[in-house]
Amino acid sequence: MTTLEAVREEVAAEPAHQKPPRRTAGRRRPTGLTALLTVIALLMAVPLLYVASLSVRSRDDVLNGGLLPSHLFWRNWPDTFRAVEVGHYIVNSWTVAAGSVVLTLLIAVPGAYFTARAGRRGGRLATLVLSSYCAPPVVAVLPLFYLLRNLELNNTVTGLALVDGLANVPVAIWLLDGFVRKVPKEIEEAAWLDGLGPWASLRRVVLPLIAPGVAAAALICFFLSYNEFLFALSFAQDSSAQTLPVLLSLFQGDKNVEFGQQAVVSLIGIAPVYVLAVAAQRRLVAGLSSGALK
Repeated sequence: MTTLEAVREEVAAEPAHQKPPRRTAGRRRPTGLTALLTVIALLMAVPLLYVASLSVRSRDDVLNGGLLPSHLFWRNWPDTFRAVEVGHYIVNSWTVAAGSVVLTLLIAVPGAYFTARAGRRGGRLATLVLSSYCAPPVVAVLPLFYLLRNLELNNTVTGLALVDGLANVPVAIWLLDGFVRKVPKEIEEAAWLDGLGPWASLRRVVLPLIAPGVAAAALICFFLSYNEFLFALSFAQDSSAQTLPVLLSLFQGDKNVEFGQQAVVSLIGIAPVYVLAVAAQRRLVAGLSSGALK
């Protein structure tokens, strides 16, 4: 038996914390708490319901005010698909978000490993990385524009994925740092005794143990990139590389605003993200709560 396997068995053999007793079938949540949670859920659903209401209202009906349509105006839906290629912008948004997540994790995972294990030097790096996230993004637009132009990446999905991926690195490092600190150092030391180097131990020992945190960080960075507007507007003037947030801004003209069509595009763009969030809700909550426990 190798030293690494022995340490793993020793860690697994440690007595686990006593779990609280499970709630019995006859014990129910207090009625007041249930009512409060129901009210909170309804309040959180109001913006989405209002967008759905706007999607079936004419422009005059919207300008007249009110939360509900005076009459249903279904023409917004076919008119929207005839006016723009909604699917093209959604594909661009998903491509940019997915590509940026890959780049972010490639940098953030070893970066978080260094900040968590390098002592004072790691703390300095964490401070430097997080301080860069405090500056408003608009200060980086001009230098990034010329940089992408020199690299011939303006008006490309690759350029947007590159910028978003680098911009989300501080968030990912901040999220992953706590997960790495939870991994016992004895496991890594045993891996080193078995002949694994730092990179091999990170890949084969640490990374499997922080997988829930990596998944949570990936989802959060995906949502950030999917909703990003400033960089997408600044670096993609051509429709071939524009994303969904940019498309939403195009419905606001100088004189008229197509509220109904803008709401239709919003609903179409939100739907797949909501499905992803609901499908990954358990993994996201488990990952974040696991990283919060020290």
